[in-house]
Amino acid sequence: MSAVDLIVRGGIFMYPIIFCSILGLAIFIERLWMLRKKRVIPVDFVRYVEDLLKKRKLSEAIFVCKGNPSSIAKIFHEGLKNSGRGMWFVKEAIEERGEQEAVVLEKRVGVLATIANLTPLLGLLGTVSGMIKTFNVLAINDMATPAQLAGGIAEALITTATGLCVAIPMLVFHRILKDRAQSLIYQMEESSLRIIDVMENSLARLERQRR
Repeated sequence: MSAVDLIVRGGIFMYPIIFCSILGLAIFIERLWMLRKKRVIPVDFVRYVEDLLKKRKLSEAIFVCKGNPSSIAKIFHEGLKNSGRGMWFVKEAIEERGEQEAVVLEKRVGVLATIANLTPLLGLLGTVSGMIKTFNVLAINDMATPAQLAGGIAEALITTATGLCVAIPMLVFHRILKDRAQSLIYQMEESSLRIIDVMENSLARLERQRR
């Protein structure tokens, strides 16, 4: 039996299940691409900014951060541009921007959980629809043959199986992306704390030199 035959025999509820599977797979691939570490927290960039701050080249560090598209660069830039107002404002700016970038990293990940919960329900609806058709055949003809009942039973089984086959990998995809996003968020927090420490140490050395 071909895939087209399965879709046709599965009934109308097969179409939203298939749509959900395509949508979920597209989101998974897109998020995998967007959640690459070198795109979110490029190691060489972080080290370069730290070196600039240790050398007290603040304006150059701000310029470098402004020109980098990574999430950590946006966090650094928000903090560094507030450095003239004091470290309290730097920390607040970094924290606020970090929360925004965390939301960006987890964008659309929750859709996979929704799909994982929705597709078994759609399969259940298909099961109910198939059983209704089966009982309608029996109601019309109490001497119905197995062949006459097969259509409704097939619809019930196919939609249930398809819904589960979509839901299970979507749960796995959701877990993978959730863990990856959380790991990157944690690493961004660590990098931000290091930048704050570097800035505080640089300011402390500058104050000692002035004295």
